[in-house]
Amino acid sequence: MLDTVISTQWPILSSLILLPLIGSLVLLVMRDETQADRCGVKWVALFFSLLTLALSAVLWWRFDHASAGYQFVENIAWFPGMNISYHLGVDGISLYLLMLTAFLQPICILAGWGAIEKRLKAYLVCFMVLESFVIGVFCALDMVLFYLFFEGMLIPMYLIIGIWGGDNRVYAAFKFFLYTLLGSVLLLVALLYIYNQTHTTDIVLVTQQLPKLPLEIQKWLWLAFFASFAVKVPMWPFHTWLPDAHVQAPTAGSVILAGILLKMGGYGFIRFSLPMLPAASVYYADLVYWLSVIAVIYTSLVALVQQDMKKLIAYSSVAHMGMVTLGIFSFSNEGIQGAMMQMISHGLVSGALFMCVGVVYDRLHTREIARYGGLVERMPAYAFVFLFLTMASVGLPGTSGFVGEILVLLGIFSANKLITLLAATGMILGAAYALWLYRRIMLGELTKPDLKKMLDLDAREWFAFAPVLLLVLALGIYPTPLLQSMQPAIGRVLHEFCDYSHQSAIHGCEALTISHEQPILNQE
Repeated sequence: MLDTVISTQWPILSSLILLPLIGSLVLLVMRDETQADRCGVKWVALFFSLLTLALSAVLWWRFDHASAGYQFVENIAWFPGMNISYHLGVDGISLYLLMLTAFLQPICILAGWGAIEKRLKAYLVCFMVLESFVIGVFCALDMVLFYLFFEGMLIPMYLIIGIWGGDNRVYAAFKFFLYTLLGSVLLLVALLYIYNQTHTTDIVLVTQQLPKLPLEIQKWLWLAFFASFAVKVPMWPFHTWLPDAHVQAPTAGSVILAGILLKMGGYGFIRFSLPMLPAASVYYADLVYWLSVIAVIYTSLVALVQQDMKKLIAYSSVAHMGMVTLGIFSFSNEGIQGAMMQMISHGLVSGALFMCVGVVYDRLHTREIARYGGLVERMPAYAFVFLFLTMASVGLPGTSGFVGEILVLLGIFSANKLITLLAATGMILGAAYALWLYRRIMLGELTKPDLKKMLDLDAREWFAFAPVLLLVLALGIYPTPLLQSMQPAIGRVLHEFCDYSHQSAIHGCEALTISHEQPILNQE
């Protein structure tokens, strides 16, 4: 019945992009003056976010998980004279990042349910618009369309930090905007050059033509892409905007920032840098290795001395994303699978850890670690949730974090054993700061009078945490369906990458393990 209603001609990807925008328009015409109005606004936002999540589940259900090509393709001429089109499609790489976005959006709305006092309607509109643009990024198969969505999402995130953030919110919002905008300007210059060379902005066509460029040109284009994606990840030393943005953003803003926006850089490396510029990717691989491993070790050490809970988790995000870039530039199947798993796991776990910070901040209005201690006596359910997420963050077997990290280490081991050893050292440091944070917050004697009045998790908070915990556990115990579903698209990316690398006789490509039986690019 469902397949009958949703035919192959039905623009499901456009619907996923438009649903949150329609929700934001509905919110704009609603009143939020009385308590009842405000409650209605929140329920409408939650309804549209759940509707988008349900539609993304339909997308997953109808997705051909054995296919390597783009599916649900929509291609409409936009500027025919310039070969620019409204071109959408998803493969096994973008599908799961899209679903992660749809999954986290209702949780973000629940996380900010009682915390936002001013301009509630505008706050929810920003989240709906942000979701729409992020889904657009993962669906776009035209570089101009990708760039518009990529840049468009900066505006609602800037407003979320700048209006509903902490005391230094304006400084943090400007820093976030300027860093990401600077990288994006270089991305725009690269896109203009690519269009001038290929006379098209279609990602599929550009992926076929761009690897034929000489290495010297590829190197400049790669650096332009790198400037944009490295800031988004963020890689060391381009990460300094992230702790400020996280500390000042409201809880839901931190969740969406850690859960989704940081994944744009990793996605960009997989979608653009590897298949379009394979020679330059190999040339700069050592640079990425060292920047990544410095991020893993240095930011873990910085996290150890933090006194603010949010800032500690923010630095841990930089370390975890360092593992992602290591996996991607290992140019191996295991490494890229591990990077994808690490992005999904980090989106779930770090997002939920920021929610944990929000739970105690809403009760005590401080994130200072020294102000807490012994909460396990007063908040046992919260202590369990916090402990589970801490274990997932350090990569305990049986959680999603373990799967991602072990696959990344397997992938990078064949490329560089020294880097593998250093990255593994960073994992030990990660366990140290995560367990140290948990001990200072939850264990010890409950002596502070105001802590003795704190209440445990309520029903709304359980409703926000429960799906995340279940998914982290499920992906940790049985990740095979997810990995198998990603495999054809990752195999296609590696096939494109290695094909051109072999033609160019680039050192390093002969070490790659590529199955040439992977399905080739297959557009519906």
